[in-house]
Amino acid sequence: MKAGLYLSEKNVRVGESAKPVLKENEALIKVAYAGICGTDMMIYSGKHPRAKAPLAMGHEFSGMIEEINGDSPFNIGDRVVIEPTISCGKCDACLSGNSHVCKTLKLIGIDSHGGFAEYVAVPLHRLHRVPNSLSDSHAALAEPVAVGIHTVRRSNIKVGDTVVVLGAGPIGLLIALTAKLAGAGKIFISDISPYRLGKAEEMGFIALDGKQVDVVEHVKEATNGVGADVVFEVAGTSVTVEQMIHVCRTQGQIVVVSVFKQPPTIDLAAMHFRELSLTTTRCYSSADFATAVRMMASGQIDVTPLISHELPLEEIEKGFELMTNPEDSLKVLFRPHA
Repeated sequence: MKAGLYLSEKNVRVGESAKPVLKENEALIKVAYAGICGTDMMIYSGKHPRAKAPLAMGHEFSGMIEEINGDSPFNIGDRVVIEPTISCGKCDACLSGNSHVCKTLKLIGIDSHGGFAEYVAVPLHRLHRVPNSLSDSHAALAEPVAVGIHTVRRSNIKVGDTVVVLGAGPIGLLIALTAKLAGAGKIFISDISPYRLGKAEEMGFIALDGKQVDVVEHVKEATNGVGADVVFEVAGTSVTVEQMIHVCRTQGQIVVVSVFKQPPTIDLAAMHFRELSLTTTRCYSSADFATAVRMMASGQIDVTPLISHELPLEEIEKGFELMTNPEDSLKVLFRPHA
């Protein structure tokens, strides 16, 4: 089969790979669409601690069941989206119902071949049926939508709250959209990319260009000096780590979403004296993923503004080049069977 393979740092190529042979309780998925994620960019840059070349990346993907090996409520021909997390089922987190924070959590497309290929073997229990009202291209974004849902559920957002999202990438925009559905009032979203800030404005948020304005002072002026009730840090920079503390109101909440490549310096004293709460978040639960599919299918969450490019898998090099420049792209989808 055809596969887009990560071979070495900043080296991806389309080549031939063996079509997967199913193990027990697996399904063979004919991939429809697969998206590039920030984690894929980390692998591409050679900085991911687990991903090993050669690898077909891609943990955000949709497709159709071509073969089934085992008992399943699914049928050949069903349209599905894949929940890519693989947990051990034995650690304390798994046994307490929190398998998304499994001690040895692995992901399809990172620890094993993923959606940047014509076919992928997937455990049957990782499949979610795609409703007729949801397109294959939109279904491929169920995974980042689930991240947004899980993140907002980890927060204490109340109706009418002022929210700040630091970072206007796909995850930041989805968090802002989900926060709006959860009842947030004013939603500010900051970035340094005019293109991404333009998308934020299109989606109805107050966009702040970090190169043009002082984000902290702007939010304080707009809130009579109070600050935001809930702040989401989604950019993963030292600048936004400092901003998240000072843009937050007294006794407000900070939710850290970013996965930092290097441990950041955090002003705990500034947090201490204003009783700020710090919450972290990691991926999503199966319930979050199912909710994402349902809300996308109902039209409550529309990911259309996030999809900047759809490319045949043969253009995998172009796709990753586009993603290195936030002025050129937001979410790039590949079509392995184009």
